[in-house]
Amino acid sequence: MSLTRRDFARRSAITGAGVALIGSVGTLATAPGALASTDTETSGDDGDGDGHGEGRGDGYGDRDGAVGYGPLLPDPKGVLALPAGFSYRVVTYSGKTRLESGEYTPSNHDGTATFEGPRGTTLLVNNHELKGPRANWKYPVPLAEGLVYDPAASGGCTVVEVRPGGAVAEWVGISGTSTNCAGGSTPWGTWLTCEENSDRAGENGMTKDHGYVFEVDPGDRRANRDPKPLKFFGRYDHEAVVIDPKRGHAYLTEDDSEPNGLFFRWKPPHGFVHGRGKFRSLADDAGVLQAPKCYDSGGRYVDDLSRATKIGTVYGVDWVDVPDRDARTVPVREQFDTGEVTRARKLEGMWWGDGGAYVVSSYARDESPVQHDGQVWFYDPKRRTLTLKVLLGVNPDPAKDGAFDGPDNITVSPYGGLVIAEDGEGVSHLFGATDSGRTYPIARNDLNIGSVEEPEFSEFTGVTFSPDGKTLYANIQVPGIMVAIKGPWRRQKRR
Repeated sequence: MSLTRRDFARRSAITGAGVALIGSVGTLATAPGALASTDTETSGDDGDGDGHGEGRGDGYGDRDGAVGYGPLLPDPKGVLALPAGFSYRVVTYSGKTRLESGEYTPSNHDGTATFEGPRGTTLLVNNHELKGPRANWKYPVPLAEGLVYDPAASGGCTVVEVRPGGAVAEWVGISGTSTNCAGGSTPWGTWLTCEENSDRAGENGMTKDHGYVFEVDPGDRRANRDPKPLKFFGRYDHEAVVIDPKRGHAYLTEDDSEPNGLFFRWKPPHGFVHGRGKFRSLADDAGVLQAPKCYDSGGRYVDDLSRATKIGTVYGVDWVDVPDRDARTVPVREQFDTGEVTRARKLEGMWWGDGGAYVVSSYARDESPVQHDGQVWFYDPKRRTLTLKVLLGVNPDPAKDGAFDGPDNITVSPYGGLVIAEDGEGVSHLFGATDSGRTYPIARNDLNIGSVEEPEFSEFTGVTFSPDGKTLYANIQVPGIMVAIKGPWRRQKRR
């Protein structure tokens, strides 16, 4: 049933949907009740991490109402600054660690998720955001037999197995795909890897069309043979995807501009039952791909999500069918006239939690009606609403440590709130956000890939907790490093 403007305006008048809290410049804030968080005991740490920061372990989370774990300490190894009591170890490192085949770990780590493996192991699927011909990259994803989609393309995924004693194995999950970015896990334990590139066969050396989603099973190597693009999700510059475990809908983000990209919903065909390998049975035009059309509490159409400048803003959402999801002649985002859909700049990471999808708009500049340095929205499928949970004002000095900008990959923390990977300008962080609107640093990338005169720090990507919640995995995209962070995790104060 469509949520009409009149219905939403009437509902908003009754519930008082609207402004809750304003985020200041350079500061992140979340709406009250946005994220589940309570004050409980500290998590156990098995202490098998190596690295630095093996000092004070109180976490600072219960001192004078403070949130977070205290200031970040510079890393003597020049990789990762962490609070006292925390440690890290390198899991994979492009050009240094090797796959089971003997080839080097590919570069440009991006979206990642964890899965419970056999005999106490943790499995991670790691995207490698490599665009264009293989000759452009020193460490592309190897063309593993039976796992190649397009032999001209350089991207793909690797599967990383972390064993209880700390040993690591890594192998190819899929190769010959392009610009594998955020992606997302499924309720049945697989990974959906997304191509943030829509080159056609014959463009940039490609031999097949790109811009698709592929499924990778971390626990069954045979299931990954003969990769099949899931064309029913559409062909465009994909970022992330999540699956509603109750309704079966998929939600997807598009990172593109001129015009700005779209947030999509895919409705499966009637009677379809999700599960391992089931997507392969669907036709290319199965289900319905849709884009949102949003209304404010007064029933007025909203053209772009950057219009929301106050935390707690709620928009009603109608869904509009995509005319040609494979974009045979016109890119999907250009198939809608002015007034038909609602857009947003740099729609990036997503994570399913609290019964809905958290959706990132990384920043907005001249391509958008209003400028900002990051939003996180929450889509509630039951109410058919988008609520602004996180807002970062424009950071006036990105080179200065302290403020946060450019959220990208996100995850819902088992300790309450969100953990966010920063992909902005200047200094790069992992940071947390509580449900009361307070933020705190978790890590800082200290690996300078520029020069002393002009320092440069790669973005963080692939932020995700282990299934037991004790380890936070994250990537430094360039050169391509996966780290495992351990420490005195605790639930954060709401104050």
